[in-house]
Amino acid sequence: MAGRILIADTTAAGRTVLKTKLAAARYEILQADSGEDLFARVVRDRPDMVILGNQQPGAAGDGSSGTDARSICRRLKAHPGTHNIPVIVIDADPSRSARLDALAAGADDYLAKPYDEVTLLALVRHLLRAHVTHEELSRRLGAAEDLGLSDRTHGRPRRPRIALIGPDPQTGLAWRAGLVHRLQGQVLVIDRNGALDRWAPGDAPDAFIIGANLSHPRDGLMLLSELRSRPATRNAVIIVQETEDDPALVPSALDIGADAVTEGAFDAEETAYRLDRLLARKFEVDALRDRVDAGLNLAVLDPLTGLYNRRYAETYMRRVIAQAHEVGQPFALMLLDLDRFKSVNDTYGHNVGDEVLIETARRLQANVREVDLLVRHGGEEFLIAMPATDFDAASRAAERLRQVIGDTPVRTSTRGTDVPITVSIGVTVCTGAPDGTHTLPGLIAAADRALYMSKNDGRNLVSFADIAAA
Repeated sequence: MAGRILIADTTAAGRTVLKTKLAAARYEILQADSGEDLFARVVRDRPDMVILGNQQPGAAGDGSSGTDARSICRRLKAHPGTHNIPVIVIDADPSRSARLDALAAGADDYLAKPYDEVTLLALVRHLLRAHVTHEELSRRLGAAEDLGLSDRTHGRPRRPRIALIGPDPQTGLAWRAGLVHRLQGQVLVIDRNGALDRWAPGDAPDAFIIGANLSHPRDGLMLLSELRSRPATRNAVIIVQETEDDPALVPSALDIGADAVTEGAFDAEETAYRLDRLLARKFEVDALRDRVDAGLNLAVLDPLTGLYNRRYAETYMRRVIAQAHEVGQPFALMLLDLDRFKSVNDTYGHNVGDEVLIETARRLQANVREVDLLVRHGGEEFLIAMPATDFDAASRAAERLRQVIGDTPVRTSTRGTDVPITVSIGVTVCTGAPDGTHTLPGLIAAADRALYMSKNDGRNLVSFADIAAA
């Protein structure tokens, strides 16, 4: 995975060592010695990651300026143009206080010298993966906004659910006692089986803290892999707590999908710092993903009825036709048009007309199969594609739908009146001929001719047209 990494270190030797380690993995390396221009350099060059090595102590005591790693980190994380760029701080100080200071300043992780090269590379890979995901979602959202398919509205922040899975219940309860007063959210103690339950939508924990060794050595990593493979938990924050002296575990956990690995005795303060930052990133990515999905829905769904629109139908139908040709299986295409719908709008108003369209869509949706595609094709016209459907089945389905629409007037809330409606239907059936002559324009033209026959013969009828005549 390519990436541009800015190495900032006041010593040439420090920059050279890091460059050698990272360039071997084919990363593009930028270098800076530090100083007041480092922040401007990051803003200008927009690297995918910043690694802060040895830095000079800052001049400011409030953390708002200065050239030490923590001051630089604070500035990067406070600026809207750089706050999503991952930052690793590397320092010679192995103390807990140095690590916590870096995390409190916003660093995504901290490595004390001498550090393991394999761990460094695994950490870089993990943080770049997360950064690339965020950037790609941001690009897609920007494209959707440019097309008018999304906006800048944000969902309400919510209290996170955090699940703790220790080697035994007592350990989990001890972890909870250290965390519960440091976090805003619900902290649960569960076991491995509980973590793998079929969570209801919206009920799965937002974060898991997993002991690396539960019943057996490294079985926590197996649980990590399982959680990453399941839809309800694949996007959760996962921190692995490693209490044994197992240097190879850290890179393994990061490559499997851990968001962070904490080593040694459980440290509630460090874990809380990490959870705060990781959950903030998760919720931001979740919001981006939801807004991108909403934009895609706007692109393919009719906003009034909630049915698929014509754009989606054209793409879908080409797949249906190709599959029918491949296996020689028949399918039917229907066009349905509400009769005298203009008079409904003229008599009752457009609000009532909208209610009639919505109710028509609801009735149709309730009376087609799951495999059928129902589309609002335009105005008061609907399209239904029915895979694996021959002439007899299509005839029965069309007649049933005609009755479903026409037998019961639409009770409207706008006027409190019953509006009688009927529908004319045109149907064509493709035999699944392997010669590929049944094109989408030809099918729609045949169904449209059949619809015209229904209208011309008195409305509220079902008519068929042969695709071969198209």
